Amino acid sequence: MSRVGKKPILIPEGVEVKIEGQQISIKGPKGELSREIRPEIKVEIKGKEIFVSPQIPSFRKAKAKVEKKETSSIETKKTKAFWGTTRALLANMIKGVKEGYERKLEIEGLGFKASVESGAPENLILYVGFSHPVKIKAPKDIKFLVEKNVITVSGIDKELVGQIAAKIRKVKPPEPYKGKGIRYLGEQIRRKVGKRVVAAPK
Repeated sequence: MSRVGKKPILIPEGVEVKIEGQQISIKGPKGELSREIRPEIKVEIKGKEIFVSPQIPSFRKAKAKVEKKETSSIETKKTKAFWGTTRALLANMIKGVKEGYERKLEIEGLGFKASVESGAPENLILYVGFSHPVKIKAPKDIKFLVEKNVITVSGIDKELVGQIAAKIRKVKPPEPYKGKGIRYLGEQIRRKVGKRVVAAPK
């Protein structure tokens, strides 16, 4: 049994959850998210809680005893993994539409900076040492905010917020000598000592 999957998910005030077959839709103050869950998993609403449980395929009953045992072992492991993952994804969706998510990055380097494009706030412009600025366009429900050298990526989809933040960091990852580049706020970079120039003997 999945220790994560068996825990019910509380539906907070202001959040609506709809289940249509394997399609789950969750709506809240920040927006709406939907996801199709795997057929091995069952989702039910009881009162103000969501319950996630595994569904056992009926075809197992027709298997021979040995084959059934082997198939059951493999499928049980997969279903257990899907069970816990589905519960975690639904909990993230509820938090996303209720509170939202954000990931912060910081820019370090002489002349390095970022800005939100004037008249097009969905575009983030990065000036990080290339011959041209780098533009990153925000997908739907993602917002950019720039304060001094800190970039904030926010949205209702935790996975998408993380993906966009990783995309920004990838433009100019911090180099290991002086730490110049884009890093997650609070990220520790293992520094390398530069080579010392040894004077020639007289």
